[in-house]
Amino acid sequence: MGATLDSTPAADGWRMPAEWEPHAGCWMAWPYRPDNWRDGAAPAQRAFVAVAESIAAGEPVSVGVQAEQFERARAMLPGAVRVVELSTDDAWMRDIGPTFVTPGAAGSGGLRGVDWRFNAWGGLYEDWTRDERAAEKVLEVEGAGRYRAPLVLEGGSIHVDGEGTVLTTEECLLNENRNPELSREQIERALCDYLGASKVIWLGRGVPCDETDGHVDNLACFVRPGVVLLAVGEDPDEEMYEVGEDARLRLQGATDAAGRELEVLTIPAPGPLYIEPGEAAGVMPRPGTHPRRAGDRLAASYVNFYPANSRVVYPLLDERFDERAAEVIASCFPERELVGVPAREILLGGGNIHCITQQVPRTS
Repeated sequence: MGATLDSTPAADGWRMPAEWEPHAGCWMAWPYRPDNWRDGAAPAQRAFVAVAESIAAGEPVSVGVQAEQFERARAMLPGAVRVVELSTDDAWMRDIGPTFVTPGAAGSGGLRGVDWRFNAWGGLYEDWTRDERAAEKVLEVEGAGRYRAPLVLEGGSIHVDGEGTVLTTEECLLNENRNPELSREQIERALCDYLGASKVIWLGRGVPCDETDGHVDNLACFVRPGVVLLAVGEDPDEEMYEVGEDARLRLQGATDAAGRELEVLTIPAPGPLYIEPGEAAGVMPRPGTHPRRAGDRLAASYVNFYPANSRVVYPLLDERFDERAAEVIASCFPERELVGVPAREILLGGGNIHCITQQVPRTS
């Protein structure tokens, strides 16, 4: 079984593979909170099932479920999906689960994971004790060794190219609600130590009104070494336009760990999209949690997709942009099937398909 290690992935010659590299599987968690998901989370659960089913067609999927939700989840999820009793505070496995690492450039010979410190996105919720333990539990189930990182970090705040480069945002990782005692240089050092990287590229702000404080997985991602896919707004009078242009300039002026200049591909941002009154009415607010109010802007992005082994599962968000977004994503992954899943119910809870998934890299 896994053990907690005293070293770091970089010191041991391990690294976080790129997401397009082969997977052994995928982890998700089950939504259930009535103060975050409308109508007792039933619509969100159906959306999560659609995502799990789409991914399971090409790789094994495991879903962590609250004890009282186990029978419901087992009945709703496909038989091929493994259901594991694993308590969480919510369902954002990307952010609460481990970041898996593998040995060397070839990625063969074992599996370990980084267990980052978690504080509910800078204290967005009062109680996050179960989410804080989720990564360790997943690693125990996987029999993977555990690195306990000294950095507050959510998995959605980073993307890597698998060849030494990390992509992140200043809005999130330099936010005083995460690691106020650490400098930019110290955070960079921790990222490199625990991801097996050597270069950090900093973008500025994330997608407007993103309650995660601008996670990069809503804004930009590597789609192959030296190539970044960036969400951009098309209306110069809209806030997303400024965010996208700033990110574009930073990327065009950067080089990766191999010294390559970056090619920047763009994908249109949907919306703006907002919570509708009927959607907000289905949420049961309570003190100490993030409110879901009618008229609040949703942090929608097509970059928030999951590249499974044989297919890319992406969110359907806005009929005005869905087809164009699909064309761009398909051009980035021409060898994979493209599967769109209606994802507004996930978006209403604060994230999307990438946020609710965590890949387990294949190691042989």
